[in-house]
Amino acid sequence: MRAAKLKHSEYSIAQAYRFLENAKQTIAQSPIEYGAYTDERYTREAAGIAYLSALKAIDTYLINKGVTQDDLPNSIEEYRKLIGKKIPLNGKLSAALRIVYDNLHLLAYYRGGTGVKMIKEGFENCKKIIDMMAVTK
Repeated sequence: MRAAKLKHSEYSIAQAYRFLENAKQTIAQSPIEYGAYTDERYTREAAGIAYLSALKAIDTYLINKGVTQDDLPNSIEEYRKLIGKKIPLNGKLSAALRIVYDNLHLLAYYRGGTGVKMIKEGFENCKKIIDMMAVTK
């Protein structure tokens, strides 16, 4: 049973990394001019994919800690609550998730923000989250 759990975890963490890589490839298709991506379509798409990569990593950790798929969070508020309850030393994770949510989900995806620094900061924090979930036991 434990071997199956680890295999599932590795697969999902690998999938989270794959999502992030896909987001980076997508954003690379948009030219940059004056510190902003010029194609809003690519920035929205890449931001959405990157945001999902961070959530997928957190979901993987939670599943491996006994949370059922039906009990996984459905909102950012629920993610924040479960992180506080289920993930040790969650300050860095909470801060990274806040940046990912604000920069990628709200500003880039929903509002069409195209600032290069804002999006790169969001991507960097997605990587931090995935890395934390990959090594957290």
